[in-house]
Amino acid sequence: MKRREYDESDVRVRPGKSSRPRTKTRPQHESAESAMVVSVDRGRWGCALGGDPDKHVIAMRARELGRTPIVVGDEVDIVGDLSGKTDTLARIVRVSDRRSVLRRTADDTDPFERIVVANAEQLLIVVALADPPPRTGFVERTLIAAYAGGLQPILCLTKSDLESHQEFASSFADLDLPVVLGGSSEPLDDVLAVVDGKLTALIGHSGVGKSTLVNRLVPDADRAVGVVSGVGKGRHTSTQSVALPLRTSGWVIDTPGIRSFGLAHISPADVVAAFADLAAAALDCPRGCTHLGPPADPECALDLLEGKAARRVEAVRLLLTAVSSNDAWDRPT
Repeated sequence: MKRREYDESDVRVRPGKSSRPRTKTRPQHESAESAMVVSVDRGRWGCALGGDPDKHVIAMRARELGRTPIVVGDEVDIVGDLSGKTDTLARIVRVSDRRSVLRRTADDTDPFERIVVANAEQLLIVVALADPPPRTGFVERTLIAAYAGGLQPILCLTKSDLESHQEFASSFADLDLPVVLGGSSEPLDDVLAVVDGKLTALIGHSGVGKSTLVNRLVPDADRAVGVVSGVGKGRHTSTQSVALPLRTSGWVIDTPGIRSFGLAHISPADVVAAFADLAAAALDCPRGCTHLGPPADPECALDLLEGKAARRVEAVRLLLTAVSSNDAWDRPT
């Protein structure tokens, strides 16, 4: 038989498909500019170019980033239209490594971590001394998250005109936790002194006066201020995290009011590691030690510490108990 002659009509091409092979080479974006994420809203990120609040750009996430999470406080590189004009859109092409991160889970059985804030240097834990009553357990849990995430915690007490702050603050004295008063009846000097020049995240139950404090720190913020409901729990007035520039220097990040703070992602070692003296002593603990002491851990090396370090051990063990307690966040004083 005669060999068949082939021509171009024998070539089969799938319609709509390119024959050019895909490349794994990605653009380097050498002209990208750095920025800080200051807001997140439905797939759009507000960014401050070079950390300058007057240079605000709206950006989307570049396709090559896939589903990479981007949160307020993240340092990113962006390209595209950086004019910041209405209806313009830039692209986030890189997310820098985070120096610190505040995480939480919905509860202590939820394995999914939710990143609340990135790169904050401090966590200002806002607690009302009355109306609603303070929750020691919630403070303990946020302290744990701060220590594990690399943030310096600061306790900010409001409504001190209704209740004295000394007794509540004394519960955390052995942790060397800074305490400031930030109620509407108090001058802001102490609060301004600790947040000036820093990136500070604020967190607290709804109704404790967090939004009121933000409005005093940043008069242009105009955050909604709610009232406390009759059952003693505040209505949520902040619905998403947002970074706001201070009048002098630095930023505050207002986070949504929350009623639970799960710690499924935290281990006892994460908590102990936040204290240099305890971390050094814990090196002599047996493998698997939970550092809770007798009877759970009869050979815990932390029991050998003395003086102020021993008192700190007892304070930290209260935090470790909070890690293992599902309802500790809602425990009243």
